[in-house]
Amino acid sequence: MWLLSVLFLPIVQGSSALIAVSNAVSGPVRGSLTVQCRYGPGWETYSKWWCQGAEWKDCHILVQTDGSEQEVKGHHVSIRDNQKSRTFTVTMEELRWNNADTYWCGIERSGTDLGVKVKVTIDPDTCK
Repeated sequence: MWLLSVLFLPIVQGSSALIAVSNAVSGPVRGSLTVQCRYGPGWETYSKWWCQGAEWKDCHILVQTDGSEQEVKGHHVSIRDNQKSRTFTVTMEELRWNNADTYWCGIERSGTDLGVKVKVTIDPDTCK
């Protein structure tokens, strides 16, 4: 895992409104991984989401908050927003090989949402 690596994409170019703590994460087969996404002041009560797909336009939202701090669970994935620290955390559980893909941390807003790309890989060392 590369900590503090940040990847800004054209959709958020020139903005520090949303960053991923790490732009590449990995986890073991049948294990879990966690991704943290940080955002700037003023975005606390906006809906946050986690989606899967290499291309922004084809991204499929897997889990999304309602703008509160309440944890939301999907199929083997959850998201929770800590508005005080302006960080939302995504946890993927029971990882499988097909979970390896490009994902996006995002904030819903009028117009184009904010988003930052995160590459998820499955660690081959742990698959027996």
